[in-house]
Amino acid sequence: MKIKYFSDTDTALVEFSDLEVAETKEINENIYIDLDPSGNLVAMTIEHARQQASLPHLSYEQIEAEPPKPQHRRAYRRR
Repeated sequence: MKIKYFSDTDTALVEFSDLEVAETKEINENIYIDLDPSGNLVAMTIEHARQQASLPHLSYEQIEAEPPKPQHRRAYRRR
């Protein structure tokens, strides 16, 4: 994933993959998403990024999956 900020236009580009863009959808007047031919997210463009995305406060946090919890089985009595 790459995040690019263009200060001259106050635009942020978040690239999730290098796949071919087949379609761009407008989310609102300042946010657009690019999709590949299968409908997967390729990139997101944020115009007026300082207002829309609080760019000065960018952080990244990776959350690891928790190991599965053991399942307790109920003991059933035959009658």
